[in-house]
Amino acid sequence: MTVEAFAPAKVNLTLHVTGRRSDGFHLLESLVVFPDIGDRLSFAPAEDLGLEVRGPMAEGVPTDERNLCLRAARHLSLSKGARITLEKHLPHGAGIGGGSADAAATLRGLSQLWDLPLPEAIKAAELGADVPVCLAAPKAMVMRGIGESLSPAPALPSFSMLLVNPRVETPTGPIFAALAASGSINNPPMPEMPAGFASLVDLTGWLRLTRNDLEQAAADFAPIRALNAAIEAQHGCAFARMSGSGSTCFGLFENTALAEAAAAAIRRSCLDWWIAVGAVS
Repeated sequence: MTVEAFAPAKVNLTLHVTGRRSDGFHLLESLVVFPDIGDRLSFAPAEDLGLEVRGPMAEGVPTDERNLCLRAARHLSLSKGARITLEKHLPHGAGIGGGSADAAATLRGLSQLWDLPLPEAIKAAELGADVPVCLAAPKAMVMRGIGESLSPAPALPSFSMLLVNPRVETPTGPIFAALAASGSINNPPMPEMPAGFASLVDLTGWLRLTRNDLEQAAADFAPIRALNAAIEAQHGCAFARMSGSGSTCFGLFENTALAEAAAAAIRRSCLDWWIAVGAVS
């Protein structure tokens, strides 16, 4: 028996940093969606636990206990074995939850292979703040607290998404430290959301009232402003912003044809950037 799982990119359409707990963890509010772009994993029975990483973005991905897939497996069971194969398509250190998405997919896949229940969100958060929301994929979610408080997002329209990464990793710790140093920790929460968004125009109108509070700090580590400008300049782009702590930025488009045309235009001028197009539905 072999089990397969998909680990879609996690994209923060918003990211408000609203405070910090006494233990140092930051309090967040975020509207999260999952385009059909991501890594693929398979799980086969084995006596011991092992991990193989392959695919176009495999270089630099650890295969030892530093990898969140193995940590997620140990989190689920300390005694069971499996052969895990990770086909890596998402860049790491990119603000789109690559490692967290892989960990969540590992929990889903191994819970099926081993016939074990999935951990509750508060336990999954021990693996990382983004793991609980990635466990809910592909459903759009509103994430609060330190990542453990989840609720379904309002109804969203279908749209296409362009993801662009300059192949520069942004270190989450220093970015949050820079935010703290600037005194920008206790920020206003997201504005109230309607029961649903009837169109992309409605959604982007609301998004313009929101923020990613980490963008300014991330711009000291990666060319965030250049990425957003390149995306916004494309025909049909309805909205552009950085996801997570960067360095991936996204653009929202009405349809795949517009997003693919934008991707092709950016590829012609920025040959070394990672660029992908997916759908959110």
